[in-house]
Amino acid sequence: MQRRTLTTGRALAAAVLAAGLGAGHAAAQDGAGARYLTPPAPIPQILDAAPTPGVSVSADGRTIALLSRENMPAIAELAEPELHLAGIRMNPRINGPAPSRVTWITGIAFQDVATGAKRRLALPAASRLAFTRWSPDGRRMAFVSATRTGLELWVAEVATGLAHRVTPGDVNAAFGQAPYDWMPDSRSLIVARIPAGRGAVPAASAVPAGPLVEENAGRPTPAPTYEDLLKTPQDERLFEHYFTSRLYRVPAAGGVAAALGTPGIHVGVDPSPDGRYLLVTRLKKPFSYHVTANRFPTEVLVLDAQGTTVRRVADLPLAEDLPIAFDAVRTGPRAVEWRSDAPATLTWVEAQDRGNPAVQAAVRDRVFVLDAPFTGTPATLIDLEHRFSGIDWARGDFAMVTSRWWNTRWEKRFAVDPSHPGAAPRLLSDRSYDDRYGAPGDAVTQPNASGHPVMVMTADGRGVYLSGEGASRRGNYPFLDRMEVATGRMERLWQAKDPYYETVVAVLSPDAGRVLTRRESQTEAPNYFLRSLPGDDARKLTDFADPAPQFAGVQRQLITYPRKDGVTLSATLYLPAGYDARRDGPLPMFMWAYPREFRDAAAASQVSDSPNRFTRPSGASHLFLLTQGYAVLDGPAMPIIGANGAEPNDTYVEQLVASAQAAVEKVVEMGVADRDRIGVGGHSYGAFMTANLLAHSDLFRAGIARSGAYNRTLTPFGFQAEQRTYWGATDIYTKMSPFTYANQIHAPILLIHGANDDNTGTFPVQSERMYAALKGNGATVRYVVLPYETHGYRARESVMHTLAEMTTWMDRYVKHAAPRLSPPAPPAAAASTTIAPAAAATSH
Repeated sequence: MQRRTLTTGRALAAAVLAAGLGAGHAAAQDGAGARYLTPPAPIPQILDAAPTPGVSVSADGRTIALLSRENMPAIAELAEPELHLAGIRMNPRINGPAPSRVTWITGIAFQDVATGAKRRLALPAASRLAFTRWSPDGRRMAFVSATRTGLELWVAEVATGLAHRVTPGDVNAAFGQAPYDWMPDSRSLIVARIPAGRGAVPAASAVPAGPLVEENAGRPTPAPTYEDLLKTPQDERLFEHYFTSRLYRVPAAGGVAAALGTPGIHVGVDPSPDGRYLLVTRLKKPFSYHVTANRFPTEVLVLDAQGTTVRRVADLPLAEDLPIAFDAVRTGPRAVEWRSDAPATLTWVEAQDRGNPAVQAAVRDRVFVLDAPFTGTPATLIDLEHRFSGIDWARGDFAMVTSRWWNTRWEKRFAVDPSHPGAAPRLLSDRSYDDRYGAPGDAVTQPNASGHPVMVMTADGRGVYLSGEGASRRGNYPFLDRMEVATGRMERLWQAKDPYYETVVAVLSPDAGRVLTRRESQTEAPNYFLRSLPGDDARKLTDFADPAPQFAGVQRQLITYPRKDGVTLSATLYLPAGYDARRDGPLPMFMWAYPREFRDAAAASQVSDSPNRFTRPSGASHLFLLTQGYAVLDGPAMPIIGANGAEPNDTYVEQLVASAQAAVEKVVEMGVADRDRIGVGGHSYGAFMTANLLAHSDLFRAGIARSGAYNRTLTPFGFQAEQRTYWGATDIYTKMSPFTYANQIHAPILLIHGANDDNTGTFPVQSERMYAALKGNGATVRYVVLPYETHGYRARESVMHTLAEMTTWMDRYVKHAAPRLSPPAPPAAAASTTIAPAAAATSH
């Protein structure tokens, strides 16, 4: 399994590219496929610029860490062996995340928030770090450091800028997440390590012992089209070998580590706020060839400080039989966690409707609490008519519980009193979560003394803070509100103002007098500021430069326009630097979009971007076409609305074409786009959209479809927001599949796919078979397979090649396209769109 997908991807790339698809592209070389291409300047120069550092705020808010990051890895790094097991990709050489899964940190600097003083962390040369975590007291930062043969745990001291290793290279990060956590006292950590004496990697026999056999005894077990499932007994042995770990308590200053409990497949460990217990989640047999690891049999245990089991909170069986509905959940305890504001109180949720949204029930989910020593009967904190979505803890008499229901896109928030379980909750909000304009924001939290997140309380203890995007008809203007705990009344404390887009990162004082924000504008790169409230005084903490000054002068405008059924659409229009409409006239244009489903036309009509963002492309971004003389319409809204009881996808094609038609009419009317020179593209579901638009309209001269799925019979148990199965909605699946209409695609289309695509539903075979269908019907089509790449493209060579392909394709078939002999006919599909006019969201 380790090399199968890589070999297949390489052979497939060679076969496709060796076919010599399209004049002017690189020919195949030595039977190994085309050589990697380089896009025109200034694209390579922009891509090779050092990335802007990431920023992490300490638990006490006194320090920020500036995290330097590697740029794009070389293809040779992605070509390293990796294992694909149970939906997880890992690197067997270091027993950690696969090369396709991690962006390494290359340096760390600590900056004092009050003084601005910086201290760069002393690290070994060529360090590759990941999984940084602050200690609860904010004095230290831990991280994992990769060597050639394994992963080590290190701890850095903020005061000195010195770091030291606290474990050898036996840290087990196979799950691709932080393999450790701080104890509340900040003096030790709990670490998952490779068990001593693990032994050699299980050897695979070249001679099979017999056939592979699977069987189902009449029980419905629907599942999405997962990638990277276990397939053989050898896969099972490898999974158990690499993912088994043992927990150790390790002193932060270094010293003797203490083993805790027994080896197991540990998914997570969380110390209780008082440090007396550990909440441990681990997987066990039997494994499955049908679902990913997160559905394997799972046990949740409470261990004491010596690693002895105190309580088994959950012992969940294999979950192969979940309904495919989005609101379906496992039965038994789930979302098990510590109550953040109590010494040692467990909370968890259990479905009361057998986890099946089709079952009618007044109570869907019940939230339980249980205090240490965990020998009593769990108490009910709250009963919910919808699915539990999360809980924000504050103090003994106040927490906020959120529930959601997918089918209606509805959200409720409740105030509960954790000290009196079962007391009547108080409703705080009751709304459609698709309604961005009415979104109340999310609770502002910070780590408490134990390192667990709690809501920031006002100085008088009467309120908490919420921050949000501040969506409006003018765009997004983030805000900070104060919510009164007793009444739920909201007070606006601050909101971003033109010309800035500014978000709240952290509230640093109980009175919100000191707030850390991240601010940017169309011309100013994002930087961090210490803001004093009330008032407009803001002190700049970081000084990150423009990573792509070649993009300075690019014009950005948020535009709105109507769809023929009355739905208001929006998009962000980009024009090249120095462009003047009167002087330069209409430009060739590229539209890049991604459809989204709604239950209500009013929500679909809302603006979802900001006019004040600082935009610089990275990776294989379509925005690089701006450097080549194109206008770009980014994110033109493609809402698919299910109104009056209908499912959104019942009229998918009609609504899709109507939205595209409206976007084309708008940019042509503005005089910035040439109707005869517009291309369209998208990634993943946007690629699916692209193929459908070319099949059902004549709006576009060419298309670019990356990492898409085109035949919905290959995703028969649902896709995107579609919950019906192929057998329950055969006609919808068929009509939505552009594969069905490959004979109607006459505009040139470029298909690009990662050979190791890891996204559910977008197997590379989707593009392979779509290419065969298009080629068989005489279409103008090019198919590019990127070796070793997953759903998104990471290697420098792959990114450069993708952008070269996109630029060449657009130049040939859009920029230099001959005028049409006759104007495109109005799309027939759009004429039958019957979405209700926009109205306020009122029902659920």
